[in-house]
Amino acid sequence: MHELSHMGPRAFNHTQSNDAEAEYDRLRNLARQEASKRGNCFQRSQEAYSSGDGAAAKELSEQGKAHGRKMDEYNRQASEFIFKENNAAGRVEADTIDLHGQFVEEAEDILEERIKYARSHGQNHLHVIVGKGNHSANHVQKIKPRVEQVCRELGLQYATEENEGRIYVNLTGGAANMPPRPSHGHGQGHGQGHQQQHHQQQQHHQQQNQDPVEQVVRAVLPRVLRKMEKACCVVM
Repeated sequence: MHELSHMGPRAFNHTQSNDAEAEYDRLRNLARQEASKRGNCFQRSQEAYSSGDGAAAKELSEQGKAHGRKMDEYNRQASEFIFKENNAAGRVEADTIDLHGQFVEEAEDILEERIKYARSHGQNHLHVIVGKGNHSANHVQKIKPRVEQVCRELGLQYATEENEGRIYVNLTGGAANMPPRPSHGHGQGHGQGHQQQHHQQQQHHQQQNQDPVEQVVRAVLPRVLRKMEKACCVVM
């Protein structure tokens, strides 16, 4: 199913340890294995039903559902793991969300929840990292079109940033005119005060950034799984 495609083999948008990359790959691979087992059980169930063996068909169907639940759980763990890794304090700003490594269905719900959080906390814009599609099949951006669709459905203006792997979203409903980058002052006697201000801003960003990460994880993933359960023919 196309909706469950993700941005490609590179799930991290930053330098990451091999252990973290391996853990993400392990969880997605386990999910794919369970998906394969589920499909096999359902196929055998249909064959048993066609041959008149209703008992075997029912048993195989239940086995397939069990594999489907395991698949959902592994995907939930992978989605949560990669989201926390990519959006940890210090890796993205408080006004930014990174969707690398998410399936399209996961990314959609995560973004909707993040927008809801941002609005409730008085944020007027959001930078969404969607990737350039360099690591996807045929270099096609899969997350970006869904992000744009979500924005249109919510009546929000958006614009592709200078970095084509990022989208600027105006959360106020106004035009997507990106504000100029803040300029830093120079001169004698300013350095210490500027450093202290920067440190305070960084701490504030980190505190802000930790809250949406946890809230999005708690609110979104159960909903993602419910959507996945409705997808009967999933190509992992």
